[in-house]
Amino acid sequence: MAQAQVAQAKENSYDYFLANRQLIRNGVQSLLTCNGLFTSRRNLDQVFEQELAYLGDRALGDASGGPYTVYPRERAVSVGGDEHGPAIISAFRKGIGCVVMTPEMSLSDINSLPKLEMPYSKTDPRTLNWPNGDANADMPIPAALNADALQAASDWAFDRPTEEQDTLSLLVIHKGKIIHERYAEGVDQTTRTRTWSTAKSIAATLIGMRVDSGKMTLDGPLDIDWAPKLPGGQDPRDAITLRHLLRMSSGLYPVDSFNMEYATGSGLSYWAGASSVDGARNRGLVREPGSFWDYENYDTLLAVKAFKNTFASDSAYREFPRKRLLDRIGMRNTLLSTDRFGDFILSSQVYTNARDLGRFGLLYLNNGMWDGEPLISEKWIEFSRTPAPASKPRGYDYGAQWWLVPDSRKKEVPADAYSTAGNRGQYVIIDPSHDLVIVRRGLDYGKQGFNRWDLLREVLKAFPE
Repeated sequence: MAQAQVAQAKENSYDYFLANRQLIRNGVQSLLTCNGLFTSRRNLDQVFEQELAYLGDRALGDASGGPYTVYPRERAVSVGGDEHGPAIISAFRKGIGCVVMTPEMSLSDINSLPKLEMPYSKTDPRTLNWPNGDANADMPIPAALNADALQAASDWAFDRPTEEQDTLSLLVIHKGKIIHERYAEGVDQTTRTRTWSTAKSIAATLIGMRVDSGKMTLDGPLDIDWAPKLPGGQDPRDAITLRHLLRMSSGLYPVDSFNMEYATGSGLSYWAGASSVDGARNRGLVREPGSFWDYENYDTLLAVKAFKNTFASDSAYREFPRKRLLDRIGMRNTLLSTDRFGDFILSSQVYTNARDLGRFGLLYLNNGMWDGEPLISEKWIEFSRTPAPASKPRGYDYGAQWWLVPDSRKKEVPADAYSTAGNRGQYVIIDPSHDLVIVRRGLDYGKQGFNRWDLLREVLKAFPE
């Protein structure tokens, strides 16, 4: 091999982002442990066994100890330090969940982090009828359905052929009522876990409310202050619209793809205390907007930034999700987390339980109506379910922050079904043809081969042909 080729091979083998990966690894463990203990209210054994199984041999220590410290009084967790890389602290904040801090921050900085001081209704949800509350939520399996087949579908979801697929909960809602509800050991109706990218569908719902009210438009200017600011007042990124962002086709340089998600990009805002807005604004245009589908957390976060820009104050922005969505449909166990600057990380960082996601699915199944009032327009729901043109090479499997049945599966499951999808197996499946919502929560890891359309296929075996 020529000397120049040898030199090039050596350069390509060196991980110039190793320090970032170490930093982000510590942040992942810090934030997942903090939320596992103080948001999900699980114990340290459960956190290491399930939440941190995602890290594999990258996890530092075990439940008996390691290079981490739990601070119960401060409700905070620090991970790393010394030879393990910079120590990262995450701290629980009221109404938000855990917020990750930068390496130079300490416990004394916790009180500077954002929180949400909105009181909840004093009405006990156990006294309110489903879906606004939890009373009278269940109904017997209708005689027209095959109860044995439904149980077999549940067993299919829980009894996976690999330990890497770890189902926590399964909820099957038919005609507005729960006909099947099941939880793994150590999990119950109140257990909140991270939604990962199912949060994107929640983000799109909040954005749709602003579009419905005329505060945002799908094809108008985004009002994003791009970085770096280009001289001359002309920026090709101004051609990007909200429609492009929601359809994952902004044309901006991909930072989360190509094995870089845990080295740079949104990983720094998710896990290392960087701004979720600044990194999203700082990408160059490499393709014509709308021409290429590329799944990027930053596209969602740019849409959330445009959403934030429609509010007159930070408090109005932070209270809007509770006032207009969560409190209205009984999602009392749901926390929308922020970065340390108070910006919602609605591409991933939401903690909730199965029943709250069931309520969210019912809102869409009922075409945006709740208690006889439209919360989100049918027009927006139709937009959410319309295939993004740039997803054609994938079989038109993506709408606007919602996943669609790909062309290859339309003979097995109803073509009009659609779904949220989050890392580690977070799914809310909506099947209008059968008046059906299915929620599956998981803590999958490894290859994460759980398939939501396979789950829908199995559940539908209980329905008459």
